[in-house]
Amino acid sequence: MINHVKFFFLSLIIIVISSCKQAQVRQIPVRDFFKTPEKTYFKLSPDGKYVSYLKPYKEKQNLFIRTLSDGKEIMVTSFTDYGVRDYFWTYNNQIVLNQDIIALDQFKMYALDVPTRKLRDVLSLGNVRFRVLSRNKVSPDIITCALNKRDPANLDVYRLNIRTGELVPYIVNPGNLTDWYPDPDGKIRLVKASDGVNETILFRADDKAAFKPIIVNNFKNLVQPIAFTGVKNNFYAISNVNRDKAALVEINAENGHEEKVLFATEKGDVEDFGYSKKKREIEYITWNDAKPQINFLSGDAQRLYNKLISQLPGNEIKIADRDSDECKFIVSSSTDKNPGSYYLYESGSQQLTKLGDVNSSIAPHELCDMKPITFKASDGLDIKGYLTLPQGEKKTNLPVVVLLLRNGLWSRTSWGYNAEAQFLANRGYAVFQVNYRGTVGYGKAFHSAGFKQVGGKMQQDITDGVHWLINQKVANPKKIAIFGSSFGGFSALYGMSNHPELYNCGIVQYGLINFFTYIKDAPPFLKPYLKMTYEMVGNPETDADQLRAISPVFHADKIKAPLLIFQGAKDPRANISELNQYVRELKRHNVPVTYVLKDNERTYFRSEHNRTEMYTQIEKYLDDNMRGKP
Repeated sequence: MINHVKFFFLSLIIIVISSCKQAQVRQIPVRDFFKTPEKTYFKLSPDGKYVSYLKPYKEKQNLFIRTLSDGKEIMVTSFTDYGVRDYFWTYNNQIVLNQDIIALDQFKMYALDVPTRKLRDVLSLGNVRFRVLSRNKVSPDIITCALNKRDPANLDVYRLNIRTGELVPYIVNPGNLTDWYPDPDGKIRLVKASDGVNETILFRADDKAAFKPIIVNNFKNLVQPIAFTGVKNNFYAISNVNRDKAALVEINAENGHEEKVLFATEKGDVEDFGYSKKKREIEYITWNDAKPQINFLSGDAQRLYNKLISQLPGNEIKIADRDSDECKFIVSSSTDKNPGSYYLYESGSQQLTKLGDVNSSIAPHELCDMKPITFKASDGLDIKGYLTLPQGEKKTNLPVVVLLLRNGLWSRTSWGYNAEAQFLANRGYAVFQVNYRGTVGYGKAFHSAGFKQVGGKMQQDITDGVHWLINQKVANPKKIAIFGSSFGGFSALYGMSNHPELYNCGIVQYGLINFFTYIKDAPPFLKPYLKMTYEMVGNPETDADQLRAISPVFHADKIKAPLLIFQGAKDPRANISELNQYVRELKRHNVPVTYVLKDNERTYFRSEHNRTEMYTQIEKYLDDNMRGKP
């Protein structure tokens, strides 16, 4: 009997220990989250014979090619100083690729002859803006591009010969052109001009005709041309003129009149599309609700999508590229817990072949669901966002990181894989992301509600969201951190300055600290948008008091909690001397601030070593400031 009792209790102990072990969450190494993608940026050659992609070689992204006939992988560049930043195919099996030589502020372009694998120099210029506008089937060595070589403030359009490097001016910018739209033959027939507040779309029938204005809008309205339809001079566009949510429409280029609405929904702005160059038609459009949504305009495209989703269930599917015959497709798949994979789909055989993973170190079952949420702001406006809770049974009284990763003032956070959110959730934090008013994607009224509110209601929405988390019992009110990049970095500093009681600590990556210098020091090519910035953010002259009141650089004395700041010394939008002075002021006011300045980095840290070091430091910093409090 005693032996039976002993056996029972021993079994019980084993079960309890086993259950505890199962409940433990493995801490995924920092590097696994933030390493350089294993394979990414896949493209198909126009003739469908090759797949190209970027892959690390000695920690730098280099270009690789796989021949589809035999599956053989070939490394075609072996850069060890600066990786390949961008590339594209021409119609005669040339690949044009470029590097950003950070130390020299230099733009270098090369052309690769794929059959011989010979690499040759094409261009070497100072730090310039470069944009490909079209490739040409008739003259495959000629590409049409926009480049601010003549004047840093203006992009002109050139014909570039990738064999000789010769640049021939095509359209000289009079000083107000911001976008150019080619027809299928590569001729620029639509342009967009801006006076800073109003945008004008102009059309010409051919290269010999003068551009004439057909549409004039102020900055609150959007007309974004996509491509010509092939019927008369009509073109597809995304437009919110005379409506709140941006729709897919067809416009007559002769007079600017909207002829038909192809798709619209009151649930959100049309944001992206799939376009068939062969058929000259929009196949599908996408918009964001709580999760990404898709609507098909082509039966063929929907049948293709249905075949793909049947083989990749539960994934977000995107067509990343296609060959000229549109028989072969590069397909990407991902989820909120999977950084994604790439596949080759061949419509003839209906075969789907895996090409590679973005990050095979990530196991989706170890990660956490990104859940859409909605809360009421203090003025009654519905604000949406996402909440990622750590694994485990505990769902209340959690330490929280408010995560504000913003590429621009108005960009939105969408459902999908986010390395920072998953890293933080893996470490036991609830991660809160807010799409405050002003964010694009929710319609014109919601976007406009953020104008002149960058330091007002937009920031109040974040504060209201944190209080909502506390009221919902999700957040431990004594363990809340705020972490932001770019404009999100401003939001983090603003929150810590104006609500010191709310946050234990803050993390800022390349943050905006002074709206005066942010506006005044805007790169020359952004000058056409200055008046629009005055209307949406503030005018440094007429709104000086407001901009001073919200710029963190003037309020170092208000921050009380510990602060961790990261910055790349080559960030083109950063004023490093001003940031250095701000850090000195923080220290003078006894703020526990840690400042990390990396010499050979721009806005984002491209070095895998630097990224790993940064997030390792973030992990320890959060441990020190969030774990030891009751």
